[in-house]
Amino acid sequence: MQTERKSSGTVGKALSVLDQVASFERPVRFNDILEESPFPKATLYRILQNLVTEGLLTFDREWQTYALGVRLVRLAHSAWTQSSLAPVARPHLTALSEATGETIHLAQLDGPHVLYLDKRDAKRRITMFSEAGKVGPAYCTGVGKAMLAFLPEDELQRILPQQSYHRFTPATICSQQELSSELEQIRQHGFALDREDHEPGIICVAVPVLSRTKQMMGSISITSTSARTSLGKLKKFVPDLQNAASEVATAAEYWRFPDNQRTPEKMEI
Repeated sequence: MQTERKSSGTVGKALSVLDQVASFERPVRFNDILEESPFPKATLYRILQNLVTEGLLTFDREWQTYALGVRLVRLAHSAWTQSSLAPVARPHLTALSEATGETIHLAQLDGPHVLYLDKRDAKRRITMFSEAGKVGPAYCTGVGKAMLAFLPEDELQRILPQQSYHRFTPATICSQQELSSELEQIRQHGFALDREDHEPGIICVAVPVLSRTKQMMGSISITSTSARTSLGKLKKFVPDLQNAASEVATAAEYWRFPDNQRTPEKMEI
């Protein structure tokens, strides 16, 4: 589903078109893009041509289709290594996965949504929506609720109305009032639960990654299936999750603000 964004100026329009092309998840023809585009035909064509020229899109002349360009791969890798928690979190996610045998997720907020940064599969792999690089809902995922609960109040109140509150399963939270009530419980307990909110059969426990000043940096979750385990059993991993989150937060702080602090171990990319 295409993320709705307000386009501002030339750059905003170009990014909007990139988002639209990406939303198809396959090479796409001009008329398919035009059908869902807010831009006039001539404007859309000009933007597409500029994006192709800059290497952000490719154009297949034989099939007459547009697709994301390899320059985006380079930019995405740079963003992953420079701006996300993923590089510093890698060894901690791996250790948590080996200790629990379950699926581990690392996420950050992308506006009102969840961006999955990294993932470790369970010993017995589970088929589910989440993959590194995917964007998902915040209001009905464990990692999303864990992050929303620890946002500053003004930012939270800006984001809550932007949630879709679409019902994915019978357990999905479908109102801002219901979500606000659950977020208060998450603050009290220090962790969030996914009770098959987003996908049938998928359950998880998640904790926020908080800096020393309690700034929300991201979240980590342990995910399994209701057929294999229970939320009660997953909750026993909360101390392990919190320890991992604390280690990631500390590593990220040394990484971003190295002055007058010890030198962190070399990151594995």
